[in-house]
Amino acid sequence: MDNVKATAYIRRYEGFSKLPYKCPTGHLTIGYGHNLEHGISASAALFILQEDLARVEQTVKNAFPWLWKLDDARQFVLVDMAFNMGLAGLKGFKKMLTAVEQGDYQTAAKEMLASKWAAQVGRRAAELSKIMKKGEW
Repeated sequence: MDNVKATAYIRRYEGFSKLPYKCPTGHLTIGYGHNLEHGISASAALFILQEDLARVEQTVKNAFPWLWKLDDARQFVLVDMAFNMGLAGLKGFKKMLTAVEQGDYQTAAKEMLASKWAAQVGRRAAELSKIMKKGEW
């Protein structure tokens, strides 16, 4: 089968939807007619993760112009927190963000752990706090 022609044909008749919708038969669908009840492949999930991560990283860079001053590991901590709870959630960590901007990583790490978020995500918060404190992955 000619996959290029088949893909073009299906794209033309299915149309694209970036948001899930119910198709005429009632199945939850996304993209070019992908039935979400079938799930997605690991490679599709990885592709989506990489796109989401790039989007969140850019959002964090735009929100905190001082981010470039941080080492890669500490930049990741802020990006991961925003990935997990959204930019608005990250911005709620005012004392932590002030400490990070000032280079006070010990205080930043403590502020991370003294939060409702840390109780909710457990080990993830503990690991991110250590990365913030040491600046190492």
